[in-house]
Amino acid sequence: MKLRTTAPIVLAAALVLTTAACGGGGGSGQPAGDGKSFEFWSFTGINQKRTVEDYKKINPNVQVKLTEVGTSTETAQSLTTALAGGKVPDLVLIQGDNLPQFVQQPQNFQDLRQYGADKIKGDYLDWVMSQATAKTGEIIGIPTDVGGLAVAYRTDLFKKAGLPTDRDEVSKLWPTWDAFIETGKKYTAATGKAFVDNAGTSVFYQAVNQGPQKYHDPSGNVVYSTSPQVKSAFDYALKAIQAGITAKQSSFEENWIAGMSKGDYAVVSAPSWMLNQIRDYAPGLKGKWDIATIPGGAGNWGGSYLAIPKGAANPKAAWDYISTMQSPQNQLAHFLDVGSLPTTPSVYKDPKLLAEKDEFFSDAPIGKIYTDSVLGLKPFLIGPESAAIGQEFLNAITNVEQGKGDPAKAWDTALANIKTAIGK
Repeated sequence: MKLRTTAPIVLAAALVLTTAACGGGGGSGQPAGDGKSFEFWSFTGINQKRTVEDYKKINPNVQVKLTEVGTSTETAQSLTTALAGGKVPDLVLIQGDNLPQFVQQPQNFQDLRQYGADKIKGDYLDWVMSQATAKTGEIIGIPTDVGGLAVAYRTDLFKKAGLPTDRDEVSKLWPTWDAFIETGKKYTAATGKAFVDNAGTSVFYQAVNQGPQKYHDPSGNVVYSTSPQVKSAFDYALKAIQAGITAKQSSFEENWIAGMSKGDYAVVSAPSWMLNQIRDYAPGLKGKWDIATIPGGAGNWGGSYLAIPKGAANPKAAWDYISTMQSPQNQLAHFLDVGSLPTTPSVYKDPKLLAEKDEFFSDAPIGKIYTDSVLGLKPFLIGPESAAIGQEFLNAITNVEQGKGDPAKAWDTALANIKTAIGK
């Protein structure tokens, strides 16, 4: 799951580091290795509390100290600091783009093979599991979800614009990103309003995550400056801006949240985890949203992993949580409960998943839409620099969108800033 990588929450991060420093080992205040308690760090915006509550229904005697550190990026930063200081949680949720930097240092984490991860790794999508496996074979994380791609759209606003509202007809409007932009032009011409929330996350981040090569080649070499996929995704974002179809509202910021309910935009690209954001931020729009296929038909943005730091005081208790809550059947149950797309392909043909419809989104068949998106993906490598590279491309696009950057120079500006950020 990929969430809220903007809007820093520095105080929360500082607070959790202070807690860890005072606790010793996992900082839980419980005897080391008691098997009845563990400390868990998560990031905000995904309601991890609900999953913990489900676990405690099965294991009522286990105490789980859950701390939401901040954004996914801040949680990774706090973990880096904690690893350096030797005071770590027992369990941590790491967002997929941040994981490679930790996989490069497997000595900082429990090798989950000692608990049986090698016996269950076949339960998960190969390309997802490979991201959590070090070159020397250590498995440092178990995947919790993936972020299959789709597009959420307002049926009521489409109707006013004279556009189709049926999800199959809407999907046919945009087989490609060029067609998506052309549809946006028609909407904006008919309504005088923006079509899509922004070009950075709803165009660039989607197109660049559609495989088969992103910022790194299969050998791990950095290729962001020469990858045709990256350049075309960047160009699509600029085209959307120049077409005047974006609301210029950056994802998860206050105006984006308010704009959702006000109808400032009619479309938002929606990986599976985004559906909860829309429900939470615009509860009064139940039945006015629907879900269509992403241009290009497939892709993945996001996904997270559970890992156990090397110095964890209660690694066995943490592993029990992982093995229980991330089993295929519990990932399916979690999807049916909150919509997090499973990483376990054995459930993709389960009648319950295929029959799952979302009442909030006009009874859209989310099980089929999102599994089709993931199964149609040509996997790409995520490298240790991916998060930093993606952020600089996003910054350059946003600057143009906000009138602060020159579109003719945006690509070169992004490349220069990336080279400064990662040294390559």
